[in-house]
Amino acid sequence: MATEGDATSHAPAYHLIEFPDPPPDRPYVFVNMVMSADGRTVIERTERGLGSATDQRLMRELRSLADVVLNGAGTLRASGSSSRLNDAELEARREAHGRPRVPTAAVITDSADLPLDRAFFTADDFPALVYAGAHAPPERIAAIAATGRPVVRLPAEAPLAWLLGHARHELGAKALLVEGGRTLNGALFDGGYVDEFFLTLGPRIVGGRDASPAVQSERPPSLDAVTQLELLSAHPNMATSELYLRYRIRR
Repeated sequence: MATEGDATSHAPAYHLIEFPDPPPDRPYVFVNMVMSADGRTVIERTERGLGSATDQRLMRELRSLADVVLNGAGTLRASGSSSRLNDAELEARREAHGRPRVPTAAVITDSADLPLDRAFFTADDFPALVYAGAHAPPERIAAIAATGRPVVRLPAEAPLAWLLGHARHELGAKALLVEGGRTLNGALFDGGYVDEFFLTLGPRIVGGRDASPAVQSERPPSLDAVTQLELLSAHPNMATSELYLRYRIRR
């Protein structure tokens, strides 16, 4: 098992990761989540309060590796969504490699019922677009388009495969980061589209009846259908009592 740094340092150097080349039909897809020790990914309907400032830093480092940062509509409603790095060094590193200073933010929604007063729609410091379901009402599509954010209609059949193909061929995305929520994560895992999974395990017991897992699949649990992971690195942070895990999905 590889460890990135030692147990007394603050964090792994995620911004130095170099991913393999993507498949020809989609970007290299990696998921990043934070979870409590009892398996909860939200407190009072948001992930805020689960991770430390170091975890937030690692989130920005992972964003710096992506060409597109994708969120589900529920995440946008609960926590907001952006592709901001808020770090001049990370932005300069991207520019030095011939990339835009920040990645493109994207949200996927079936209903197109989104809070248009959020920074995702009002900010001008990052590019963004909306992937809307085939049956989303035209009036909602028009309202989104009026904010200036492009809207891309998804087909009714295999929408995620189509989205990833669009990101690869129309947006030129070689790496796509998914930041949740759990339903989007589940659909991507079910489709076999995820290449790596980053997980911050926080030193908290949240409790409650709702499990709010990191991955909520529509597929019934089955021993034959379990997704197998290969641990690439495990990095304990003694200062925050967090554990930073990086997995590759085994095909």
